[in-house]
Amino acid sequence: MSNSHLAFWPEGQPQHLTVPQTNLFYNVEVSAARFPDKPYILFYDTPISYAEFKDEAQRIAGYLEHDCHVKKGDRVLLYMQNSPQFVLAYYGILRANAVVVPVNPMNLTNELRHYVTDTGAKAAIVAQDIFAQMSPLLGEGLDHILVAAYSDYLKRPTDLKIPDFVSAPRVQHGGVGVTLWSDMLSSRLQPGPLTVGPDDLCVMPYTSGTTGHPKGCMHTHRGTMASVVASMQWFNTHQDSTTLSVLPFFHVTGMQGSMSGPLYHGSTMVVLPRWDREVVAQCIQRYRIATLQLISTMVVDLLANPKIEDYDLSSLRGIRGGGAAMPEAVAQKLNDLLGVPYVEGYGMSETIAATHINPPDRPKKQCLGIPIYDVDARVVDPTDFHELAPGEVGEIIINAPNVMQGYWNNPQATKEVFVEVDGKRFLRTGDLAMTDDDGYFFMVDRLKRMINASGFKVWPAEVEALLYQHPAIQEACVIAARDAKRGETVKAVIVLRENYRDKVSAQEIVDWAHANMAAYKIPRIVQFVDMLPKSSTGKLQWRELQEREKSQGDGQAV
Repeated sequence: MSNSHLAFWPEGQPQHLTVPQTNLFYNVEVSAARFPDKPYILFYDTPISYAEFKDEAQRIAGYLEHDCHVKKGDRVLLYMQNSPQFVLAYYGILRANAVVVPVNPMNLTNELRHYVTDTGAKAAIVAQDIFAQMSPLLGEGLDHILVAAYSDYLKRPTDLKIPDFVSAPRVQHGGVGVTLWSDMLSSRLQPGPLTVGPDDLCVMPYTSGTTGHPKGCMHTHRGTMASVVASMQWFNTHQDSTTLSVLPFFHVTGMQGSMSGPLYHGSTMVVLPRWDREVVAQCIQRYRIATLQLISTMVVDLLANPKIEDYDLSSLRGIRGGGAAMPEAVAQKLNDLLGVPYVEGYGMSETIAATHINPPDRPKKQCLGIPIYDVDARVVDPTDFHELAPGEVGEIIINAPNVMQGYWNNPQATKEVFVEVDGKRFLRTGDLAMTDDDGYFFMVDRLKRMINASGFKVWPAEVEALLYQHPAIQEACVIAARDAKRGETVKAVIVLRENYRDKVSAQEIVDWAHANMAAYKIPRIVQFVDMLPKSSTGKLQWRELQEREKSQGDGQAV
């Protein structure tokens, strides 16, 4: 690994990070002991103190253990938007010595079924507005669903605009295996001893790839803690900072940097379930937010607000993010209008957030950054894994404390994603990049099939597997299409079964997709063809379709 990036290492930062040898829930105990009356969460102006947070997280753990029979190492699904309940449930699951499985709240029943089957989870904690998607799985593996109403934590008046799904009154969902959040808390059950250690499993976010089904990334308490501490220390975050938390917590970037990071330091976070540029500006002004995490499309929308100069945003010192490259013109406008830089980083579900971040005082535009503490990252030839010189394009491989242990219940996929180089185990990212002479990393292309739509990672194989459930579809190939707003969007090239030809429209395919998959995965463009290109062995030539799309961008937009 080249050390040229060390010349740009943030001043005063160590190159090695000493990580606490404790489980993640211990951070709750420490912050609650240090700052019992301080707000950890502000939810539409309603505060939740550290002492209250610890008490409720322990009650959740007690209920999981006593009534749901959750044992050490069991997986529990967490399916909701950013909210106090998401954070409480996350740490309640950990306090029960169990493993958190965060699930995108946009996923629908067909997608959720795989999470239940693959994890063997017997319990799920779900928001009431999406309960209907999870409830059919009761008796199909799931035994217990805890249902939360976001409005339970709206306890003080506010002038902030509250989305309808947040302000909706509690619904009295019932039935065998269904328990309301409020009833769970009122039971006041207490858990048994906290017995997990740093090398036990902690959280298992799911990612897809070249296969049709998402795979669980196994992260220990040790690796997750390393990621939390690193992201906070890199930006000199402290206990008196206030973070605006609007990136989704089910995703590793928001989970680590905007949720668990503030808890580690004992600072305060302002939680928003959904992006709203007016509310974001109000919160920055009201709570004197210094830094926040946003993806590029959020920054574009924030700067497009014609009333932005009406707000006092002078507390902002920087905006950080990743997921999709920030257009240079937007980064410049951000700096010109608000006087703050956009600091980009790079990470994956397999690394439970960032392995690369730009130095805050010397960021480069449209750049992944430099390897942070204890990260050995190299750009290598993907055929023999020898390290390449600056300017040469190769695959990023990573050895770091926060790299996953492997994929849950999938030893073959685990074997394929790791490689040994110089006696060390490296994760193959599938991302093609190059370094410059200063050791900064720059994304070039992808070795793997993936579509980046507004920062959401869409895996074509997963969308294809869902499309094949449609009775009219004989074959499908999903590729990326250019989109002015989203950067990329999802395009499906489809061969219809003979008896459905001229009887099914592109709009009907899109409507069906809306009912059967998460919104960000839905093909926005559908093209019908007579046949798909294949190799002599019958393998689908998706790259050929992708190259055609790049050159002509044809298709029927819906």
